[in-house]
Amino acid sequence: MDKKLLMFIGFGLVALALAFEPLRDLMNSAARGEYYSHIVLIPLVTCYLFYQERKEVFRKATPSSGIGGILVVGGLALYLMGFTLDIRLSENDLVALWVFSALVFWIGGFILLYGWQAFRRNAFPFLFLIFTIPIPDAILQKIIYALQVASTEVSEAIFYLSGVPYDRQGFVFHLPGVSIEVAEVCSGIRSSLALFITSVLAGHFFLDRLWKKVALAVVVFPVTVFKNGLRIITLSLLGVYVDPSFLGRGILHTSGGFFFFPPALALLGLALWALRRQGQKKIEKG
Repeated sequence: MDKKLLMFIGFGLVALALAFEPLRDLMNSAARGEYYSHIVLIPLVTCYLFYQERKEVFRKATPSSGIGGILVVGGLALYLMGFTLDIRLSENDLVALWVFSALVFWIGGFILLYGWQAFRRNAFPFLFLIFTIPIPDAILQKIIYALQVASTEVSEAIFYLSGVPYDRQGFVFHLPGVSIEVAEVCSGIRSSLALFITSVLAGHFFLDRLWKKVALAVVVFPVTVFKNGLRIITLSLLGVYVDPSFLGRGILHTSGGFFFFPPALALLGLALWALRRQGQKKIEKG
């Protein structure tokens, strides 16, 4: 095996050692683990991307000791900084810092061995690993709140169109015989992350322009909000007119995301098809 490749794998093993234990502890945490079940799949996808593009990734190596060395040292420095910030940061934010530092270290190792131009040509597999970094608490709460607000508005619109009598107070809907709250757990943050990651991968494989890739990623928000609204009104109507247990511990309430995720994925696929058609129409006209 090529000496540089062995060294690159060595950098990767060190980065894995830096990030593995903090990530494992966070994913086993009852408070945060549910948000990050996707993390175990990200390195597998990255390995597949490297394998598929291995001839392109490792060709024409021009080592860049300047940028690469700075990133390697910077990554280690950030990791060590985490120990000094231990008592100031939440577990989630501390793990985010450590995983980010491990990723910077590994990217630095690649640039050190293969050069900046090689990284630019093959940045996607590296940058895709960003999804292994836990979302900092402040950002995560803002995303959840935005989804919660938007899902509540969409739910009210669907309630209005359905003709069901209701009264709304903030995030709470008072329906005949029951009241439901669009809580944080109804924000659909997990499915949003899954859809967003899927959109990034789909854009990489099937779209040729940056603006199309960005557009596909942006579509995830309204798709998620519509899916949340559909789930909320379905559970509400079943709870009001069929059986109140649907609003309790029924399978649609506890695991409803599984049932409503395929329609959301189908809408995302429709957006992907429309964006691909955009380029084909121009070719046909030309």
